[in-house]
Amino acid sequence: MNAVLEKYQLSPESSAYPPTVRVDSQNLILLLTELRENPATYFDMLSCVTGIDNGPEANTMEVIYHLYSIPFHQSLAVKVVLPRENPEIESVCHLWKTAEWHEREAYDLLGIRFKNHPDLRRILLPADWVGHPLRKDYQHQEYYHGVHVAYQAPQPPSDR
Repeated sequence: MNAVLEKYQLSPESSAYPPTVRVDSQNLILLLTELRENPATYFDMLSCVTGIDNGPEANTMEVIYHLYSIPFHQSLAVKVVLPRENPEIESVCHLWKTAEWHEREAYDLLGIRFKNHPDLRRILLPADWVGHPLRKDYQHQEYYHGVHVAYQAPQPPSDR
């Protein structure tokens, strides 16, 4: 695995488990393809795609691909940082079919768009839902089709 990472001038974050590398979005598909196809690494399983909103202050979002090599019993996370105003990245569905559902979830809840995804639409919320609820600045709807759905945070118990 080290040879592949060195080729892309990447080194794992020292404190992270599984080992985590950060790659620019323009090199993502090249790196993931090599990690999957190279007989020395063979990351044949995409366990999860995680989306993170770092908030308006940081003005970034992240997509983290959690990879696993069944024959080598190795894990690797590949992280991409995206601008929050236009969080868009190439889909990896052509490499791992499991990405289809994971990418749809990140799109639905965070608004991260995956270019060339075969069926990018909401997966958990209704198609006409407004906004993406896992964004830090998400404004809850008060009504949905005439039904009151306003979220009220639970009140902490009062001291007696």
